Amino acid sequence: MHFHLFALVAIQSALGALNEPCYGSSGVAGVCVTTSACSAQGGSTINGACPRDPANVKCCTKPECGRGGNCRWTSDCAGSTVSNLCPGPSEFKCCSSNARGWGGYAAPRIPPVGACRAVAVEGARKVVDQFPGRVRDIGCVRNCPCGANPSSDHCCGRAVDLMISDRTETPTISGRQIAEWVMDNRRSLNLKYVIWGQRIWESGDRVRPWDQWTTMEDRGNVRENHWDHVHISFN
Repeated sequence: MHFHLFALVAIQSALGALNEPCYGSSGVAGVCVTTSACSAQGGSTINGACPRDPANVKCCTKPECGRGGNCRWTSDCAGSTVSNLCPGPSEFKCCSSNARGWGGYAAPRIPPVGACRAVAVEGARKVVDQFPGRVRDIGCVRNCPCGANPSSDHCCGRAVDLMISDRTETPTISGRQIAEWVMDNRRSLNLKYVIWGQRIWESGDRVRPWDQWTTMEDRGNVRENHWDHVHISFN
């Protein structure tokens, strides 16, 4: 699922995949759609949040909808939702609550040390402790021999996927804070790289906000584009 770092150089494909999340002004939840689709639903667009897409695809936001609601991803809504009032796919709905609505999950099971290496187990535990209620599930080891797939640190138990939306393949914008914290704590985590929202930060890169991280190619769906989980690889 994850490219080896060197394979990420000179990626030319789109960042903001159509109908997938983006961040509007001041971090407001948005969706990458055509400008005409955004306008038809009463939304507004900003430039630069869906880079490398066609000129008519931009980040569309609608901070007001229905009776005092706001358009956001259903996994991030702390209240009830109403359909057909917001641009984009069915998971982007009119939410009745202004609360952030991130997480609220029971403490996830931390993988045991074994096939999942100690550095990954300890790293996952540190993130869960830092962000209680925000991680729903943790994946570590895949069913592949260590070294068989050089593009995946999961085969050797040196990576974790922190699932942070209500369901797998359900979008959320809640991962940026976690991903940037991982970057900021790279030394104590023995970090190799972190991926969130189709962007990657490698250990040794300049420390900078998520929206300045290296862009990745569009892999065609929410999970592969890392909009439902934060991927962390360790040395």
